[in-house]
Amino acid sequence: MKFIAIVGTNATKSYNRKLLQFMSSHFANQAQIEVTEIKDIPLFCEDYEQTPQSVLDLAQKIEGADGVIFGTPEYDHDIPAALKSVIEWLSWKVHPLTKRPVMIVGASLGNLGTVQAQESLRRILDSPGLGSFVLPGFQFLLGRAESAFDEKGNLLDPGTVSWLEQCFNGFIHYASALEKLQSAQKAQIKTSSISHSLDPQLKKQEAKSAFQALDEIDTTTGASETADMSFEEANGINFVLDDDIEFKLPDDPINTLETTTSPKVAPEPPVLVYTEDALTSASQTEPPKKSAPIPAVDTTTGASES
Repeated sequence: MKFIAIVGTNATKSYNRKLLQFMSSHFANQAQIEVTEIKDIPLFCEDYEQTPQSVLDLAQKIEGADGVIFGTPEYDHDIPAALKSVIEWLSWKVHPLTKRPVMIVGASLGNLGTVQAQESLRRILDSPGLGSFVLPGFQFLLGRAESAFDEKGNLLDPGTVSWLEQCFNGFIHYASALEKLQSAQKAQIKTSSISHSLDPQLKKQEAKSAFQALDEIDTTTGASETADMSFEEANGINFVLDDDIEFKLPDDPINTLETTTSPKVAPEPPVLVYTEDALTSASQTEPPKKSAPIPAVDTTTGASES
């Protein structure tokens, strides 16, 4: 596999450059890692009528690689302004980082390495116009970088080298899995486009069959109108009625169910008739019953005035 390793600073002396150069040599048997500088890329500005050639060259390298490795310092709890400027260039008119596998590493003079800068870079790469696939679950943080390398630029601590190897192996598997997934998606899209580009005669036949099927559809109910099937059979409907009930068809203006054996019975008159007085009610047929006198009530206090 081929990866582009971007030095995340424009400084001449950089421990992140050392780290990426060590990775390029240490993992030479597993992948080709090309270390790339950003010091010649100008500060991002939308006043440019055209994207600078240095940005286009970097974008071309990224597009031709299987993944990108960022080596970022940490300045004031964030990535350097030079690296942020480059990423802005790569999300303006060209977008080589979109859906690109990315690994983030970092070295600094402090004990915590570049933990906050790396988290910031992850968030930036997830923004619209970028949408990179950043390696999850692995985070390589090199602290005390001034004493981490020997004179030849090799990492001294075996435990640090072992963890870096685990992170890089995870990135190789991650990039390989994404490549297979994207290849499968492209193949599926290609197969779908071929299936849609049918022979003209076949297209006409399919259209004719579709119109015939439409002619056989009742546009009111959506049921089939084939001659050998009734409405009920075509739609799987079984009407089950009682023997004494006569079903009235929809053209009946009353559209009611009537019995064939029982005569019609007039509805009974209402038992109660309500007057304007909401506290009393009386029957149409029976006189109102006498009730005990209601004591006068003081509406102010609610107490009886008896």
